[in-house]
Amino acid sequence: MAKEGDLSQNKYVRSLLAVALSVLCFSIVYLFLWGKLFPFSPVIIGFAKHELSHTVIYVQHGASFDAFDRIDACVEPVERFHELTFPRKPHIFVFRDRANYQRRSISKARFCAFYNGSLVIAPWALEEDRKGIIDLSIYVRHELSHDLLFMHKGILTAYRYPKWLLEGIAMYSAGQMGTLFYPDIMTTCRLIAEGSFMPPEYYHTKREESVRIDAEYQIAFIYSEFGCMVDYMVKSFGRKKFLAYMKTLLRDDNHDRVFSESFGIEFDQFLADFKTHARALAGLNDNQSAQ
Repeated sequence: MAKEGDLSQNKYVRSLLAVALSVLCFSIVYLFLWGKLFPFSPVIIGFAKHELSHTVIYVQHGASFDAFDRIDACVEPVERFHELTFPRKPHIFVFRDRANYQRRSISKARFCAFYNGSLVIAPWALEEDRKGIIDLSIYVRHELSHDLLFMHKGILTAYRYPKWLLEGIAMYSAGQMGTLFYPDIMTTCRLIAEGSFMPPEYYHTKREESVRIDAEYQIAFIYSEFGCMVDYMVKSFGRKKFLAYMKTLLRDDNHDRVFSESFGIEFDQFLADFKTHARALAGLNDNQSAQ
């Protein structure tokens, strides 16, 4: 027969577990409705829903927004370039102020694409577009490139797609090199010839910190570098082979094998050829370029 003290202790433990479970449930609900999991939430509170031909745009109450048609018009060019269609309409979220955006976005950047095909847009990006600092359409096409590949890859495996290639495809397909602080092809190749280069396998790893990049805006240079690599692939092997390679990676995670089978050379050799190509565009030979 259980002692009275043991029963009291068991009741106390059950109470603690109930409180902990309640806190956990509240935390999860908060993250979905008002926190970092917001773009994945099945319930959207405080936003007006606008379903357009190609997109669903949610505008937070109190936000000033009038670019519905411009954003919706970005979908078809993205589909044409990738020769893929969106399995479902991408969901795009517009916020009324910086605090609300930063509370619900995992990134401090102007735009952020999520693995489920959602896209969040920072209010200052809209203001920069109004002032002519950036072109909203270019940036939206960049992020929609990510969303399109994420949707076809699948939410549970989208993170396996090579991150450098995601950025390269997005930069190239959106025509983003040479806009704002992103260096154009010639400037990027000059910087590569002078010794700046982010090895693709280092991108988004701790090894990034060991790489010397002598560019005013390092991340912008890295993105343009990857865009130049895609540009060189298309020019070297043809658009048809490039798109086949891009799509094969949606179902096969072994990048180096897919690359060699797609193009007939090893990826390391391609990188060496690309650097030689960059030096040639910059007007330098191997003896003149930085080692």
